[in-house]
Amino acid sequence: MSNSKLYKGSLTTIILKLLNQHDKMYGYEITQKVKVLTNGELNITEGALYPALHKLEAEGFLDVQIMRVGNRLRKYYKLTETGAQETVNKLDELAEYIKTMQTLVNPKLA
Repeated sequence: MSNSKLYKGSLTTIILKLLNQHDKMYGYEITQKVKVLTNGELNITEGALYPALHKLEAEGFLDVQIMRVGNRLRKYYKLTETGAQETVNKLDELAEYIKTMQTLVNPKLA
């Protein structure tokens, strides 16, 4: 998609949804999963992803688990109970936003 600015407001919701579906994931895994799911339309940069992950962790929505993989340490992110509830809230919020935008853009389908 040429205008990735539309996705910026949804990054938190995207991260929470993926973690809700996959139990735990590491950063690069999240970026690749988004790329696959959107057929390459959405590419989340490290510069956008990691600040969002750190913010979610600081807010108590994510737990971090550091694991050794080969010779590297890898940070896995997992939802907390509060994070699971926030996922529900964010998905409801996004659904309502999409419904409102659909009403504005194409009232015949609403």
